[in-house]
Amino acid sequence: MRLLEKDVSKSRLTSEQATAIRARITTTQNLSAVSDADFIIEAVPEIPSLKKDIFSRLAEAAPKNAVLATNTSSISITSIAAAAHGAQERVVATHFMNPVPVQKGVEIISGLQTSPETLERAVSFVKAMEKIPSVSKDTPGFLANRILMPYINEAVTCLETGVGEREDIDNIMKNGTNVPMGPLQLADFIGLDTCLAIMKVLHEDTGDSKYRPSVLLKKYVDAGWLGKKSGRGFYEY
Repeated sequence: MRLLEKDVSKSRLTSEQATAIRARITTTQNLSAVSDADFIIEAVPEIPSLKKDIFSRLAEAAPKNAVLATNTSSISITSIAAAAHGAQERVVATHFMNPVPVQKGVEIISGLQTSPETLERAVSFVKAMEKIPSVSKDTPGFLANRILMPYINEAVTCLETGVGEREDIDNIMKNGTNVPMGPLQLADFIGLDTCLAIMKVLHEDTGDSKYRPSVLLKKYVDAGWLGKKSGRGFYEY
């Protein structure tokens, strides 16, 4: 709802359009409300036990033909699907890129149990939202974070070892590769705790030392400097 207010203030939406959008949104705290849903997307924090509990309950509460999608950025889809007893083949990931209203990309990830029909429905659903799907296998980091997080981690290592100052690191990537945001600023917007969690998954699940999280990244998280959401990360907010 805050996004709608922001869009109105920036003239991206009229007040009438925002009101019409609000009228199409219904909120509830009762999981039984999914009983007539065709497509369900879970977007709780990256806590494996919480996601598995939700999917176990969704398998019972949702219609037998409903697609059960997770917005996870790092947790194994296969392990989440295993918790959805009786509905494993209908579990898939729809990983939306942030900020969702702006970014077109959505990563579609199949678990071992995901049926071809479920995958096809997920891709069609995302296209109907005028997003652009990219299909990935269920491997550590999937596509987006398998590529993005080592890039961010290496930038943090460059800062840690004194190769460059934060502005120099971000500026060379913005002005040298035409990305809208440098890696350290992007890490602040994602959340340094989230970046660290994903790097740990990559490191632990692959056993490859190239995914070892930067020592400085760990220190910032230990200090509670998590980025924009905490008011301080590599930059101050």
